[in-house]
Amino acid sequence: MQIAKKIAIALVALGTALASNSSSANDLVKVRFSWKLKGEYAFFYLGKDQGVYEKHGLDVQLGEGAGAQAALGSLVQGNEDVVIVPAIFAISAIQKGVPVKIAALYQPTTPFAFISHPDRPVATPKDMEGRSLAVSTGDTATAYLSIFCKKNEVDCSKINQVQLDPQVKIPQFLQNKIDMITVYTNVDLPLIEERSGIKFAVLDLPKFGLSVPGLAAVVSNDSVTKSSETLKRFFAATSDAIDLTREDPSKAAAALRRAWSAAPPEDLIKQSVIATSLTLQDGKEKPNGWIDGQVISDAQDLVLSTEAGASKKAVSEYYTNSLLEAER
Repeated sequence: MQIAKKIAIALVALGTALASNSSSANDLVKVRFSWKLKGEYAFFYLGKDQGVYEKHGLDVQLGEGAGAQAALGSLVQGNEDVVIVPAIFAISAIQKGVPVKIAALYQPTTPFAFISHPDRPVATPKDMEGRSLAVSTGDTATAYLSIFCKKNEVDCSKINQVQLDPQVKIPQFLQNKIDMITVYTNVDLPLIEERSGIKFAVLDLPKFGLSVPGLAAVVSNDSVTKSSETLKRFFAATSDAIDLTREDPSKAAAALRRAWSAAPPEDLIKQSVIATSLTLQDGKEKPNGWIDGQVISDAQDLVLSTEAGASKKAVSEYYTNSLLEAER
């Protein structure tokens, strides 16, 4: 009996050691989002849930964020391997000399809009004159409001821009204390309409000329060469996860919801997942996340138009497609 017991203990220890070695064989990749969990991050969670990253020899850790600047700062300090942020913030940071590069651009155009109350709809840019608009730090749409006004022959001085904390702008809007707020149509709008029971008027900003690159993956300059093999596997796995999300948005929504404390109803998450998939590149001719240099060039011009003293850089300083070239 004693011999059998010892053998059993040894087998358990061996199994534990093997499991540990298998886990440690996977390369750790730390990923930080720029904000709290939302539907557009679902494909990362589906990738983890379905073992896609593990199949590529990766142990991916996903974490919520507290803003693009904080995420980029953590990346530069070496605390993260990849950060997921709106590309325009990365472009602005690189323009200022931050040593990072956009390694994948999933949303060539940000799906955002100004929404207004149905009884006082803002249906065209000209309708904004005489109305109030919530303005918050980090709000991409209002940061480039002057450009939007110029493109659409709107007198910006006639728009009452009200500075509000991001946490209070939606309550203020729902209480009819403000006429317009910025929303992401793939994430915020479905939640706001479901919770309020109101169908709001939507002024689609890209439709009226404000095209800003959106969801992107950013890495440090050093890692492009020093960690290229690991990062190529990460981006190949993420591309696979995007394809799986398109095929089964319900499964992606469920995977995200399991990781999301105080999550909204799963059907709303699914709605956001589907809406996000429609904003992503189709991944047919090029890998998911492939970056068009013209999109980056146009975005740099946008940044330069609002930042005094900024000088133009070579477009190649902002991005690389080299990490997307691994076989999938």
